Amino acid sequence: MADKDKEWEFHLRSLSSIARDSNYATDPASDPSLLNSVKRLYELCKSEKSEELIARIYPHLNKIFQRCVASISQTKTSSGLLLLAILQFFLDFGDVILHDADPSLRTFFRSCLSREFADPVVAEATLEFLSSNKRKLLKSFPTLLPQFFPLMLKLIAWNGEKLENLFLRVFSGLISPGSIIPLFPSLVDLPILVVALEKVEKSSGSLVGSSIASIQKSAAPEMLLALMDEAYTGSTIGDGGADSESEDSAPMAVADPLFLDLLKDENDGLAERHWTTPAMATALQAVINTPLSNRLKEALKLAPRLLDSYFALAVHDANDSLICALIPLIMARYSTLFPDKIFSYEVQKRLLEFMLAAFHRSPHFIALLKKPIVDRLGEAYDNPEKTELALQLCWAIGEYGGGGGSHKDAARELFESLELLLYENLSSSRLGLGEAARGSGSSSFRKSSQSRLLCFVVTAIAKLATYHRELLPRARVSLAKAARSRISDTRVWKRAQDYLGLMSEPAICLSVLGPSSPSDEVMQYPGTVNWGEGREKMIAHVPFYLLGGQETPPYHDFSFLDVLPRE
Repeated sequence: MADKDKEWEFHLRSLSSIARDSNYATDPASDPSLLNSVKRLYELCKSEKSEELIARIYPHLNKIFQRCVASISQTKTSSGLLLLAILQFFLDFGDVILHDADPSLRTFFRSCLSREFADPVVAEATLEFLSSNKRKLLKSFPTLLPQFFPLMLKLIAWNGEKLENLFLRVFSGLISPGSIIPLFPSLVDLPILVVALEKVEKSSGSLVGSSIASIQKSAAPEMLLALMDEAYTGSTIGDGGADSESEDSAPMAVADPLFLDLLKDENDGLAERHWTTPAMATALQAVINTPLSNRLKEALKLAPRLLDSYFALAVHDANDSLICALIPLIMARYSTLFPDKIFSYEVQKRLLEFMLAAFHRSPHFIALLKKPIVDRLGEAYDNPEKTELALQLCWAIGEYGGGGGSHKDAARELFESLELLLYENLSSSRLGLGEAARGSGSSSFRKSSQSRLLCFVVTAIAKLATYHRELLPRARVSLAKAARSRISDTRVWKRAQDYLGLMSEPAICLSVLGPSSPSDEVMQYPGTVNWGEGREKMIAHVPFYLLGGQETPPYHDFSFLDVLPRE
């Protein structure tokens, strides 16, 4: 006990001296013994559980905290570890000393972490602090981490995979109703964030000690001007001389909003990202054409894994309104990703899985999101990625009946969009036969992709009409045109023929093309024929492959007598 008292008095005198000493008044963190004294006094308070001791220490720690924050912009000494130790004291003993830690935590993020996120020691210590205090932070300060998720992404983007496990422990705290939507594009753009940070470092030196947040507030920041000039013109500010800010540099102004959004520290909502500008395409192509840095390679592998955690948490925590609002953003970003093939494949796979899982859980989303779905169908031939998205949406429309039986108007409009897509592609397929016959590689690929899409469209039309029977006459007309159209791929017209034959037997058609599971509207299991819906009343499983040879031009009809042997 005597030894503890001596240690207590020693560290308290050290703390009191530093709080008063003018030598350290402007930079308390420069005293190498201060951090150890703060940690030991905290441990003694924790073990002794003495409110008197806690009350004696608090004024000194509060004063040192304020002086550290005030001196950050004037000193190169790292104060991150010291401020974290003091914050731990504030969090654990705030009730005793009547200290609200929320302003102190926000001050740490804005003043210290914004300058020291690139320091691997401070980054790891920050994640350890947030992880060990996660429950308390989420309960007492639920908006803190969601507000600073852009800064946390800068931390993991710069420090990479070595901090991944720690970051994932904290990651769920970044998600809240106010952050779940803007967090998605930030995760998808993690590689672009690395590119922006590396450009900043290249043009201005080490990121440690630099406040990118303050640069954002400048009307004409030299560092960002250098970044833009190098990215879009292939030169630097020095190369341009007096003309570096002339009208020849106009693309920089177009790209400013994107880079300012990427480099921000706080969540200020969903910002427009200028992905469609020629300048941005040029910048990304320039990055791809040069050897990728190790940090960028890590970000390309890290982002898909973070998306896994994000979607798992979104499914568990987000309400239907937020998930429904997220799906159009997923559609918009599906074909707009960092141009790396493996990265694009991994991200797109996750986007489709989440979107289709959301439709499976809530089929009415298809009716609610009718407008963006129709827009995506209209873009089916802009590029291969948009084609893939369009055919997956076609599948979802057919599988879930355009939103269900209670959404007949939406189903009709979706059906009309499918009709238009079918007719346009039947026409263009005929026009493209000559090029395909000449063996053009790109044309052959286009034809194959087009035939695959048409198979999905034909199936969606048949399934949608089976679900909403008022659409059956129009579906028969559409499928008949597809069946009579001998385009290069026979799978399309054969599939249309099969669906026309199924439609002549309503009970079998409902079994094959109806909903994949029973619902309140259709109480029937797939693969089971309910002949109460047809001419005779019976339940049977029919091996439909037996119908494969029942073809008669231009399309075939079949009946149950074609299957059963005749006497």
